[in-house]
Amino acid sequence: MTKSELIEKIAAKNPHLMVKDVERIVAVVFDKIINALAKGDRVEFRGFGAFSVRTRSPRIAKNPRTGEQVKVDERRIPHFKTGKQLFELLNK
Repeated sequence: MTKSELIEKIAAKNPHLMVKDVERIVAVVFDKIINALAKGDRVEFRGFGAFSVRTRSPRIAKNPRTGEQVKVDERRIPHFKTGKQLFELLNK
């Protein structure tokens, strides 16, 4: 599902809201999630899952084209862990 499809579905289920309002609501929610992750916070939606940030250690990697060794710096990456309810729904 894309962001625009999500907006369409929310607008269809809430006809009293204008599509522009739904777009703003979705944008604010996504912005809050992104800002929280950027600060290193954890974002949890009960039953759905939790977003967090993990740190990958610096390492030496290999360029697949040339075989040359390349230094890869430490990185922070987003991580998602499914909630119990979603996990059970997917694995009936």
